[in-house]
Amino acid sequence: MDSIPVTLKGAKALESELSKLKDVIRPRIVEDIATARAHGDLKENAEYHAAKEEQSFCEGRIKEIESKLSRLQVIDVSKLAQDGRCVFSTTVTLMNIDDETEISYQIVGEDEADISLGKISCNSPIARALMGSEEGDEVTVNAPKGDIVYEILEVQYI
Repeated sequence: MDSIPVTLKGAKALESELSKLKDVIRPRIVEDIATARAHGDLKENAEYHAAKEEQSFCEGRIKEIESKLSRLQVIDVSKLAQDGRCVFSTTVTLMNIDDETEISYQIVGEDEADISLGKISCNSPIARALMGSEEGDEVTVNAPKGDIVYEILEVQYI
């Protein structure tokens, strides 16, 4: 199995979600199932079926997170050589060469990616084009609308 790169913050978020699922949600679902069972006939009991479905989802998510946690490769950006290169977990400020607009992205793992928060997956076309490049470099990103050329204005290790 391949290792899964993740930021320190991302690893803590997965551990927190797992803890909540096991310590809060799972016991509540068990209680909901017991309450629904007490109402009688299980064939016609919508509460029971809904609780069993939620239990199935919860158990599946627990297994998924446990599997991911066993394969995580936590990358702490503060311990990386801060040499101006774009690497996993850095925050990169880019300028579109065509229209001179600026945008910043943090390069993160798949589970952490959220474009609305400026976090892009390390497997995205932009991140793949940026990896290994340095401040001042121009990179070409193969986007669905065509190639976009960016200049790397700043690489932050935060």
